[in-house]
Amino acid sequence: MSINKVILLGNVGKEPDIRYFEQNRGVANFTLATTERAHTGRNDQQIPERTEWHNIVVRGGLVQVVERFVHKGSKLYLEGKIRTRSYVDREGRDRFVTEIVVDVLEILSRRDGGNNNHNAEYQNQAYEGLGEPNYSGDNPDSLGDDFLDTNSPF
Repeated sequence: MSINKVILLGNVGKEPDIRYFEQNRGVANFTLATTERAHTGRNDQQIPERTEWHNIVVRGGLVQVVERFVHKGSKLYLEGKIRTRSYVDREGRDRFVTEIVVDVLEILSRRDGGNNNHNAEYQNQAYEGLGEPNYSGDNPDSLGDDFLDTNSPF
């Protein structure tokens, strides 16, 4: 048995790139930054802050959610699978890219300039081909205090 599951909590690094194909099928691509805080390790060793950038891929009904609600700087909780694919670039060189293919997307940022305390959870399987996704989750603290850290640099 094996498991391929990724959980990320971070901030969107750029506006999503959204493309639609035949029959309203689409894909959204964007980057997500996750940051580990600086801290003091063993023997008083100073460990600097470290930011990782993740390539995010969203398909299915979640593309419409990303298009409407996800923007540069949005704080997101994501669950998905890690995928590595290869391609040949314009110069004929083999290239590899590692991506997170999203299954669950939760928007943690406040909408409407902070006047709305709602967060949204969407599951790809539930919205595949159903048109407009539903919004659920009225409690902004549904993930607990560990996820909504007010000292976060984001």
